[in-house]
Amino acid sequence: MVVRNLGGTVFRGARFHRVDDSADLIDLELTQIIRYERTVDEIPRGHTALVTLSGSGARVLRSGTIADGWQRIGGRNGHRLGTPDQRAG
Repeated sequence: MVVRNLGGTVFRGARFHRVDDSADLIDLELTQIIRYERTVDEIPRGHTALVTLSGSGARVLRSGTIADGWQRIGGRNGHRLGTPDQRAG
């Protein structure tokens, strides 16, 4: 799926547990990030990327635009080697 990062940098390995417009629980891990046709380990704030999420709860995710409102997901961020985990989303 194609995503737009509206928060801080999100790293591969981030785990997402909540969706802002759903009571359903999710458990999704960010397993792959592709930007400009290259596999990378992070999505900087304000950037768009093609991502692969694995786990449960993907059925509550929906496509969106600025006009109909973007869906926000949140959880625990992955991390760079040698840095602690941070919140994502």
